[in-house]
Parts: sequence; structure tokens; C-alpha cells
Amino acid sequence: MITELNTRDFYKCKSLINEKGNLEVKAVIEGINPGRIFVDNNDSPKTGLIWLGNNDGFFFIGNEENKIFNNNIIDFIDKTIVPEAKKLQVNYFIGIGNHQRWDKTIEKLFEHRQMKMSNQKVYELQKANYKEKFNPTIDQEYKVLKINKVLYENNDQSLENIEFLRSKILEFWTSPESFFNKGIGYCIAYNNKIVSVCFSGFVVENMHAIDIETIEAYQGNKLAQKIAHYVVNDCISNGMVPYWDCMETNKPSNAIAQNMGFTNVFNYVVYMFPLE
Repeated sequence: MITELNTRDFYKCKSLINEKGNLEVKAVIEGINPGRIFVDNNDSPKTGLIWLGNNDGFFFIGNEENKIFNNNIIDFIDKTIVPEAKKLQVNYFIGIGNHQRWDKTIEKLFEHRQMKMSNQKVYELQKANYKEKFNPTIDQEYKVLKINKVLYENNDQSLENIEFLRSKILEFWTSPESFFNKGIGYCIAYNNKIVSVCFSGFVVENMHAIDIETIEAYQGNKLAQKIAHYVVNDCISNGMVPYWDCMETNKPSNAIAQNMGFTNVFNYVVYMFPLE
């Protein structure tokens, strides 16, 4: 039987973490970022499924050969996860193994599904490797702003689409205060409109997983590259390590990471199928 673990008991899953694996797993188990955990045993879990709070995926953790978990997870997903996901307008199950041994298990568990696979690349940047000279020049009409409490609250209503930034922050954090306490972020404004945001999506100790988004109409103006340099510079200046995760096929994102001096530290497979 699979049950949901109370947040106060997330610490019981610490032994299931792959220390060289995904930062998101650690961030949820540490209680830094929101998420839910479903396990085979509430007292002494051996295997679990983490549902990220930003609805961006499900991570399988622990023993991939646990028969109790594996024999029950399909039924649990169908009867518990799917109805809740649909209420949140989540239409796809995105499954990821916290270590590579999970890949074969996931493929076998969901062989009855129309499953697609994609490859992800994870990069980290050490201070000595940072290539600040590749910081691009952008049009002077674009203004780079640090994301802080004053900007977030926007009491002077100087930013007309502040909800874009707020919704991005609250995808990853339980409250703006949690982000201000632990995260780093910048945005770019054009004519009082936020057109690009870059910030710490997940944080564990001194590691910051960077999330970045530029409004489509403003893409192609080197805004993502520019704003990434601001966040990276801030991280490195404060002894933090930037962490960059992107699809192997996302050439622009990979290029930004590589041009800035990031090193590819590991890769992983993402499995996706529609929820029916």
C-alpha cells in the first residue's frame, strides 16, 4: 500500500536521496521547496514518489526493485494522482528517476502507456570557470531590476504585469518571504512591463537551481543571457553555486550555459505520457 507522508516526516526519506542526483529532490525533502511525497511505508520508507510543488514532474526515489511499491504504484497513480492532477489542469505525467537504475523500472512499469522520452542535461558553475566577458549588451530601453520585496509588492504600480513575476515565484516557493530569505532573482522590464525573469527555483545549501523565462515576443534579444549573468554573478559573489537544468534539444539554453562556463555534471532521462 502506498500512502502520503506528512511534511513533518519528510526527513525519513533523506537516506533515499541520490547525493549526486537532482537538486529538486533534496529541496523538497529538506522542506525548502513545496512538494508531496508518497511512500511504501510511513515509518521506514524504502521507496517513494515525489510530486514537485510546481507540478513540473514526479521523482522516483529509493529502491527501484521494491516489489511492494512497484506492484502498487500504477493503481495509486490511476486512482489518486490522476484525479488530483486533472483538478490542477496537469495533463501529463512526467516521471524521472533520482538515479539511473530507475530508468528500466520506469520503462517496465509504464510499458502499457504511450510514453515519450527526452534527455536532460544538468550543469553547475564554479567561480573559477565563470566567463563574465560573454555578458552581452542589450538595448538601453531594457531595464534590469533585482527581485526584492518592494518590486514584488509593486505598491507604486510601476510594473503593469507584476502578476507574471508573482506567479513564477509562487510556482516554486510557498510564499514570497521564503524566496526572499533563500533565493536570488532579477527581471528585465521594457516600458514598465516585465519581459524576462531569472531566479532561484530550487535551493539546497549553497546550490541554486536557476529558472528563466522570457516572454515570447521579446525572445531573440539576448535577454535570457543577460539576466542569467546577473543571477550567476550574484550567486558567485555570495559563495553560491549556480545549477542549470535544460533539455538536450534546447540548443539556446545549452549554449547560454556553456558560454558562461557551466560544466555538464550529469544527464538524466524524462518519461512523459498523457494522463487519461
